[in-house]
Amino acid sequence: MSDTTNPQPPTLLSPVRMGLYTLPNRMVMAPMTRNRAGEGEVPTEITVTYYAQRASAGLLVTEGSQVSAQGVGYPNTPGIHTDAQVAGWRRVTDAVHERGGRIFLQLWHVGRISDPVLQPGGALPVAPSAIAAEGMFRTVTGSQPFVTPRALETEEVPGIVAQFEDGARQALAAGFDGVEIHGANGYILDQFLRDGSNQRTDVYGGPVENRARLLLEVTEAVAGVWGADRVGMRFSPTSPYNGMSDSDPAATFGYAAGELRRFGLAYLHVIEPAGTPAGVARLLRERFGGPFILNGGYDLQTGNAVLAAGAADLVSFGVLFLSNPDLPERFAEGAPLNEPDRKTFYGGGERGYIDYPTRHAVPAAV
Repeated sequence: MSDTTNPQPPTLLSPVRMGLYTLPNRMVMAPMTRNRAGEGEVPTEITVTYYAQRASAGLLVTEGSQVSAQGVGYPNTPGIHTDAQVAGWRRVTDAVHERGGRIFLQLWHVGRISDPVLQPGGALPVAPSAIAAEGMFRTVTGSQPFVTPRALETEEVPGIVAQFEDGARQALAAGFDGVEIHGANGYILDQFLRDGSNQRTDVYGGPVENRARLLLEVTEAVAGVWGADRVGMRFSPTSPYNGMSDSDPAATFGYAAGELRRFGLAYLHVIEPAGTPAGVARLLRERFGGPFILNGGYDLQTGNAVLAAGAADLVSFGVLFLSNPDLPERFAEGAPLNEPDRKTFYGGGERGYIDYPTRHAVPAAV
């Protein structure tokens, strides 16, 4: 007799409802900067191949794509603010859809993580406060310390909202299935949210209710374009990447997650390394109340474990999807995984981008 009182917990290969979509598995390809856009920050033919190869993911989230010329912070990253960029991304979405996949575009503005060499007219990058990021800005000729950014005037901040809203419209025109707002990794929305980078004294600074204001305004604008059930948000509450810090991450991000709950978003995507003790992800899952994606070095075993424990509804994979275009099939079959070539993660051409073999092309272990 079968036991119907104790259903089996979900696994990475179980289907799941997420916003408007029912996904065939719970494996998300995480957004990963690859620095392979062409002239005019336009996705190229190898970008089309790259995403199409990985269409068996339950959901693909693209690399961050700047919503304006002001939003760029790295060479050869794709944009979503010109007609040519939209046309380039349309080739990507068409190819993914032909293979039965679903793909969201990550909307990105880097804020202070830039340099005048990349800014229109050689202007300073903008940020909530005139505080330089820790670390080095990488250029084609070497590295140099990040410049001190220009603090946005209060009346300029709605212009950032407008840039994200325009990027959302352009993503809709490019045929995406939805968008993810990049609120993580020390870029502009994260800079406004965390008190280590936001020292403002106006309505966008001070208490967390003010520091979260820009993120919530952007969310409202983007949801107005797409419908909230096709919009996700990404957070990295405890990551120090790009010199980020906050005096109370649980309070800051707990407040933000609770405020996002009212929108009914497609998901909240949180970076918290696998095995992190007493992390804040559990609190954010409770406060958000909707589909929840965890990211942070997971594999087949640890990914299934967090799903079984109810800590997440989906798990996103970065490097594993980068080096294994058919990762869901490999997990299903217990096939060996390709080793990633870290020297080819950023920039270059086909090598380390679209030449990773599928499982059928990998010699059997002796």
